[in-house]
Amino acid sequence: MGWLEREGNEQVERRTIGAAALSVGAVGLGCMPMSWAYSTSRQRGEESLRAVHRALDLGSTLLDTADMYGPFTNELLLGRVLKERRRDAFVSTKVGLLVGEQHIVANGRPGYVRRACDASLRRLQTDVIDLYQLHRADPEVPVEETWGAMAELVRAGKVRALGLCAVGARAARRPGTGLYDATIRQLERVQQVFPVAAVQAELSVWSPEALETLLPWCEARGVGFLAAMPLGNGFLTGTLTPGEGFEPDDVRARHPRFTAEMMAANQPIVAGLRRIARRHGEHVTPAQVALAWVLAQGRHVVPVPGAKHERWVAENAGAARLRLTREDLAEVAELPPAQGSWD
Repeated sequence: MGWLEREGNEQVERRTIGAAALSVGAVGLGCMPMSWAYSTSRQRGEESLRAVHRALDLGSTLLDTADMYGPFTNELLLGRVLKERRRDAFVSTKVGLLVGEQHIVANGRPGYVRRACDASLRRLQTDVIDLYQLHRADPEVPVEETWGAMAELVRAGKVRALGLCAVGARAARRPGTGLYDATIRQLERVQQVFPVAAVQAELSVWSPEALETLLPWCEARGVGFLAAMPLGNGFLTGTLTPGEGFEPDDVRARHPRFTAEMMAANQPIVAGLRRIARRHGEHVTPAQVALAWVLAQGRHVVPVPGAKHERWVAENAGAARLRLTREDLAEVAELPPAQGSWD
């Protein structure tokens, strides 16, 4: 029996993020794969719409998108759902990156931020964005100026709360510095202008670095944490075959951890998740164990797995009902660290 028949009408638990206690489903929905960065030939608009509706039915209310996804087409797709079901959704979108033919550039100029917000509101067919996130700070504009413009949008009633996407590029950091030191410096600066409600950063079984400094920083200040890529770009689901290859437009086709060699080398991680899943029942999956591990990192943590099919949306939502034991968590901690660069 498949997940769509098994999960019934039970909704996922609720969690709160930020000092404003914004309420969202414990498992969100990353919408980017529906329109951008993953296998264009497998993107189906109507199928994606059904996936979004399914997520809302199950209580996975946080819909995470960005104006650059497409660009713009992802927000347009969500707008078709929000036109009918705005009250059911918590809308998170991002600003600050522009997509060109062969490059992506940051734009944090206040005038641009205001125009971009109005454009996102039109595409999303809504009067207010629940969480407006700064995708990347513009090195040519003081981050306080960008954040100040975003704060004006809150005061104008166009945005409810502000968030920041973490910068964690391993290759670019200075020797002796932590992965998220630059992000924490940005956070300290913008907090002086307007409160940060949430931080979005990668967190998964095979990329746990945020646990060292970034997650504690958020927890100490009542800031929500949106865990991006909690399934390791699909690797932790156990459904990818080493050497199978990816379409040229798929970001994993150029990713060092997704070479056939590295995927084979990291199979023990998936095997460990599968062992834990079997202890919890024949229908529990490695993906659900991976998401349950993220959920176990704190009540302010909300994983945002990407999905574009109803089946995966339902499976991901089911992870909110999985409670890992101390023994399970200890076993995850003993899994071998991921091999291969993540840059």
